[in-house]
Amino acid sequence: MAKHDLAFDPPIMNSAGTLGFAPDLHNEVDWSRFGAFVTNPISLTGRTPAHGRCFVSYPGGFLLHTGYPNPGLSSVLRHYARHWQHSPVPVIVHLLARSVEELTRMARRLENVEGVSGLEVGLTSDTTAEMVAAFVQAAGGELSVILQLPMERSVELAARAIQAGAAAVGLAPPRGMLPLQGGEPIQGRLYGPAILPMALRVVRELKQLGIPTIGAGGIYTQDGLKSMLAAGAVAVQLDAVFWRGAGFEQLN
Repeated sequence: MAKHDLAFDPPIMNSAGTLGFAPDLHNEVDWSRFGAFVTNPISLTGRTPAHGRCFVSYPGGFLLHTGYPNPGLSSVLRHYARHWQHSPVPVIVHLLARSVEELTRMARRLENVEGVSGLEVGLTSDTTAEMVAAFVQAAGGELSVILQLPMERSVELAARAIQAGAAAVGLAPPRGMLPLQGGEPIQGRLYGPAILPMALRVVRELKQLGIPTIGAGGIYTQDGLKSMLAAGAVAVQLDAVFWRGAGFEQLN
């Protein structure tokens, strides 16, 4: 995959945080059905699990709060760079950065890692348009950049990302809040089939704006996958369907 070339074939990949840091060749996933593999989120230095991390179900899905724990870029490279080199599909590294400086350091290190075909940069829900442009430019270089935007703000921010040099935008899970029995409400990322209608609307609006978009959110069936592509997504990312132990079973 050359710089700014995001022609995924097949147009299917996993979402960051669903299948680990490298493709597991010993699990039941059929990698021939993937156009790319997306790593778990990786920060410059290690992150511990969030205080009060939890999983809370609700009708139509669940809320997840983890804090994106990971061992940091150097540790990930030591343990997984060799696996990326021999991956059966292109590898896209998902990066979490607290600053432009951190992102620049990570992007430059990854440019010379064999097997890495692109970067996906995750942004927080309070991101500004100025931050969007700065982060895209910091990550830009030898690798294609996908900017993963908060789903609920993607229409607002996507054009700025493309103008700054992103090859495409992706959709991060929307955030929400649920009450806990006997405790304070908990905030986190929302997953499940109930997300699909919102995700389809966002993808359609971005298509109308001429924004290349990797659709994600609520895809649990073949009909959902087809609907996302029909709405205008250049590719789709699957998330919690893997955690249910279903893999592609629900998409056959």
